[in-house]
Amino acid sequence: MTNRKSSQAPAGNSSANAAVLLREYEDAVAATDRFPPDQFRPILLGLYGEVGGIMAAAKKLHREKEVYAGYRSAVEEEFGDALWYLTALCRRLKLSMEQVLSDAIRSEGYSAIVAAGDRPEAPISHLTLIGNLSPLEETLLDLGEAAAALLRIDKPTNENSNLLRTFANQYLRALAAAGVIFSVVVEANKRKVAGRFLHPDATSLPTFDADFAEEERLPRCFEIWITQRKSGQSYLRWNGVFIGDPLTDNILDPDGYRFHDVLHLAHAAVLHWSPTFRALIRHKRKSDPTIDEAQDGGRAIVVEEGLTAWIFSRAKNLNFFEGQNSVSFDLLKSVQQFVRGYEVEACPLKLWEHAILQGYEVFRKVRDHNGGVVVGNRDDRSIRYKPLEKS
Repeated sequence: MTNRKSSQAPAGNSSANAAVLLREYEDAVAATDRFPPDQFRPILLGLYGEVGGIMAAAKKLHREKEVYAGYRSAVEEEFGDALWYLTALCRRLKLSMEQVLSDAIRSEGYSAIVAAGDRPEAPISHLTLIGNLSPLEETLLDLGEAAAALLRIDKPTNENSNLLRTFANQYLRALAAAGVIFSVVVEANKRKVAGRFLHPDATSLPTFDADFAEEERLPRCFEIWITQRKSGQSYLRWNGVFIGDPLTDNILDPDGYRFHDVLHLAHAAVLHWSPTFRALIRHKRKSDPTIDEAQDGGRAIVVEEGLTAWIFSRAKNLNFFEGQNSVSFDLLKSVQQFVRGYEVEACPLKLWEHAILQGYEVFRKVRDHNGGVVVGNRDDRSIRYKPLEKS
């Protein structure tokens, strides 16, 4: 063990509350583990990669200091992802993560004190003090070494359990050295993985405009006619009225972008959000000036247009998601960052995945037929394609 610089840092909440938190976390994320239960390799590689992510975030902090504004959220996310893989590894070794962390604390001889609790149901708190910490970079190197030692685990044994406890110990030390609150990491990761991998409860999803008058709501059901003229420009019609401007692909190599409004319609139907579509049909929420400016105004429209163009550029390299039933986690996380600060950030990533895949399924049909009718239904959060009626 490396010589430690003397320091003290609280490890977190009362032991009783932390135990409940960890049990709840283990139960909550179990359904998001889609790897075969007898396979260790993808879990070990994933854990090692996330530890690398923690170290990369710390390197940026060391290099850029206060200029690296995203340090805290980035390092919390990486610690959370590492925790997910640690939990998955415990599951395969038939161990409780709660017990592994408790054993790791006891094995290091950390001191514990009894203090008055801050919750009525927990009048007594046990506060663990980590007495000797290295500087952050050194602590993270120890974490990396402990992660590397896990890479050969392939079955439950006493030796492997000891390696896991050693890693858990270094993980806790790294949390303390980074000044990261463990409960924040646990809760944030639980929300993240549930939002990405679990089908959302329809009754808990946001609607954004349910309390507004009908003329300020996105339509519950809609049919948008998309036609292309000889000029190559596409036109939108709603209830027989042309809306928006005619569009071309605006690129030398035609790719169908003239039909990209389909994707805004998918946002409206599936996410119940589209400042662009609201503007086209003049259904902005003007009765609330704050919402009108912050959520339906020009900046929100630019964000949606920019996000749609960015996803389109990636979808183009993936044959517009044809034959795919999922969207990469990295792309979805970028979407989440793109819309931060806007109401739609309340939508889970799984719902974004539905919107993207449904949107591009309809887009491909509209592109292949140079037009069509887009049928949106907010009640079941879906859009579908219908051929144009022959005149």
